[in-house]
Amino acid sequence: MKALFNPGNGSRRLAIISNLALAVCLLDAWPAAAQGAPATNTNAVSGDASLTDYNNWITLGTGGMLVSGDRAQAEHQHQIPDGAFGGVQDFHYQQFLGKKGLFQVDGHGIFDNHDYSIRLELSDPDKGYLRGGYTEFRTWYDGSGGFFPQNNQWFSLYNNELHVDRGDVWFEAGLTLPDKPIITFRYDHDFRHGEKDSTSWGDTSLTGGAGTRNIVPTFMGIDETRDIFQADIKDTLGDTDVGLGIRYEIDRNNDSLNIDRMPGLTTTNRYVTQDNVSQNDLFNVHGFTETRFNKKVTFSLGGSFTTIDTDLSGSRIYGPSYNSPFSTTYANSQNRDEGFTGLTGGGNTKEYVANMNLMLTPIENLVFVPALRFEYDGSDLSDNFSDNGVHAKGGPVTPYPNPTSASSDNWNLDVAESLEARYTGFRNWSLYARGEWSEDSGNEVWNETTAVITPILNQDWTRLGQKYTVGANWYPLNQLNFGAQYYHQIHNYDYDNNLDAAPTNYPGYMQNQNYTVDDMNIRATWRVLSTLSLVTRYDFQYSTVDTTSIPNGGIHAGEVQSANITSHIISESVNWTPWARLYMQVSGSYVLSSVDTPASSLPGVTNLVLNGANDYWTVNALAGYALDEKTDLQLQYNYYRADNYVDNSAYSQPFGAGAEEQSITATLTRQITRAIKVSLKYGFFRNQDQTSGGNNNYDAHLVYASMEYRF
Repeated sequence: MKALFNPGNGSRRLAIISNLALAVCLLDAWPAAAQGAPATNTNAVSGDASLTDYNNWITLGTGGMLVSGDRAQAEHQHQIPDGAFGGVQDFHYQQFLGKKGLFQVDGHGIFDNHDYSIRLELSDPDKGYLRGGYTEFRTWYDGSGGFFPQNNQWFSLYNNELHVDRGDVWFEAGLTLPDKPIITFRYDHDFRHGEKDSTSWGDTSLTGGAGTRNIVPTFMGIDETRDIFQADIKDTLGDTDVGLGIRYEIDRNNDSLNIDRMPGLTTTNRYVTQDNVSQNDLFNVHGFTETRFNKKVTFSLGGSFTTIDTDLSGSRIYGPSYNSPFSTTYANSQNRDEGFTGLTGGGNTKEYVANMNLMLTPIENLVFVPALRFEYDGSDLSDNFSDNGVHAKGGPVTPYPNPTSASSDNWNLDVAESLEARYTGFRNWSLYARGEWSEDSGNEVWNETTAVITPILNQDWTRLGQKYTVGANWYPLNQLNFGAQYYHQIHNYDYDNNLDAAPTNYPGYMQNQNYTVDDMNIRATWRVLSTLSLVTRYDFQYSTVDTTSIPNGGIHAGEVQSANITSHIISESVNWTPWARLYMQVSGSYVLSSVDTPASSLPGVTNLVLNGANDYWTVNALAGYALDEKTDLQLQYNYYRADNYVDNSAYSQPFGAGAEEQSITATLTRQITRAIKVSLKYGFFRNQDQTSGGNNNYDAHLVYASMEYRF
């Protein structure tokens, strides 16, 4: 199905031109306003006509970022392009129509930052509203791969400054007549288009004799659109609010994964392009009711039904360049490439959801909220494709004897209950407790076939979940309060294999997994002086994962504690206003997090699997000073440090984060007149990344100036 609307560059230009037109329309009003002749509104309380309300404004800005080092990493971390940019930073215009009508326009358009938006609204609370708009923005990605310290191997295969443009064209209408049902309709056309990095890195043997490692950068091509139609109706019948809605959605995805196979080994690299094409048609109907029986009892009920039809197609082709056509004679010197063509398939998913909530206030200061939720999902999916591979080095590409098919048939039923209680009857205390329980079950079936159907997974599973939370807030003094919370969470999975033979592949060999989490946090807020306040917080979390499986062809592995996770987080925040012209805010946090697994000490895997550490600390500081009645200066500093990098390259790919990031910004703001305000901002950013061998390091300078005009 073709896209219902494709904005392309034409709509992007339209958005830019519209924002510029809004700015140009204001030029005629500028001289009079600058001379102090804007319209005024009299203050209803004091009668002071000098208190002017400016309902409209436009802010123009321009600046740029200059990067020394890795530009792609700087753009990715700060979402600002290297180079100059500017335009209409913010615009708002409103005009009253009749007694209650209001027309509003909001927008912005920043050139070379690819950030555009325009929104128009015409509304009357006694009639309804019409709204529409267009939004587009760019997300930057760094397309670099991995670094191998044994021989300082680092691949730069293409321009790493990747980006994806995202946008939304939308229209909404609502009918809001007094004492009548509220009816709304909305249409959205969303899109994503561009290229981004992928974590499915390619492999290489150029590691100085250390074997094959997956460090070759890869990228994804993104071309996705989504059309959404929504209609809702809401009404109040006595003490009951009622709502009913429908949603129809068409998703079209034409994405690709692009890999340079074994770069540097031959004069002509081998390239893989895997096209993943899908279309999903979604239909949903949903409704709710909320009834207030009296001041002590409120009951709500909601339900939803969704069906999704999916169509699949695609291929995985290798050749002398990306997006090569399929060839049966393309040489394969490495005899390692596998591909497929002619992928077709599809399936259907159905989802049923119902939930109920009751709020009870049996006595003053005591509230109970019991809730119940049901969800059932059922899906079936099948596909067919020609599996192609090379049987001899340099030989022709040949299909396997028979086309390959695969299918899956899954269902799951989730039932969840919860009960929450809150009590505020004790002086200076607020107490709460919550219990959550879930009983989930399901079945997964996977089949493959070349000549005959072969079941590779037929597994029943159940999951029992529990979570218990208690907490309290204490206010012993006006200047001092404490908060504390603790929860204990359990998830227990049981798997039953329905096949005759014991599976050797994941997840078929799983028998049981048990997750437990204990989490505690305490907080103290202390206003030491009228100008000084402190907030201290400590979080602790301890988690375990116990696993029972049979991964070795039926040899029982027994129960092992497959993971042990411990986290400590300490944070402090200080707010100080020593005098009226100066304020300061300083906050910092220190995180200690570790993951221990018995695999790190198993025989035969020495240094192949390591225990993990994710320790880091941050500091953020902000200070503002009023130089005079019209001039303000603001300074901000941020610091991040992680030192968990482990050079395990002799055995595997190195693990852990090792990085230091710093930024400092200074902003000077000056109120020229009551209608005009200008600002100048300077920022310096530094990134030092150990995991990339310094290849992602950069220093960046940012300068940005803006002027706001209100009228």
